[in-house]
Amino acid sequence: MPESRPRVLSDVDALKALAHPLRQQLLTWLQRHGPATSADLAATFSEDRGATSYHLRYLARFGFIEEDAERSSGRRKYWRAIPQDVRLPRRPVDPEIALAAQEIGRQWMERADRDLTAYLSNREGFGEFATAAMHSFGGTMLTPEELAQFGEEYIAFLSSWHREPDQASPGSRHVSVVFHAFPTPERDDAS
Repeated sequence: MPESRPRVLSDVDALKALAHPLRQQLLTWLQRHGPATSADLAATFSEDRGATSYHLRYLARFGFIEEDAERSSGRRKYWRAIPQDVRLPRRPVDPEIALAAQEIGRQWMERADRDLTAYLSNREGFGEFATAAMHSFGGTMLTPEELAQFGEEYIAFLSSWHREPDQASPGSRHVSVVFHAFPTPERDDAS
């Protein structure tokens, strides 16, 4: 279960660690599939094992992943994602932090778009999951305080459904959940 307190990334070094595209891919894979070795991930991403090992250690250095001591033995080290509520800073003052946070946000949005496009182009291939999937577009009237509360309640709800890959029910698969809550631009806001 993810830690209950949000981890707002305000450390520029942690942000830069997460902004690296291969590190994003490694972290996402570990979150979706569970523990793996650097050799497993090197083969999955057609990368050099040494480079993959370096990037995994870098993610661990900043607390995004950790060694799975129960699975590891000798030189065969397994890594697992640390369940946590990772957030980008809302209004970073430091330009370096703002740039790194913007890059991570861009990568997250691109991944969400790629995943959704891939799913929609082959819905039939997902069987019962396609029947169970839902797409919704709606809106409501909120103050800034209510919008912030809405987001916190959403994260708490999503966290209550969190399961590690090795603890999932039989027949489970990873389900992507994309959420956007933002003020709807008015015609005048576009300029």
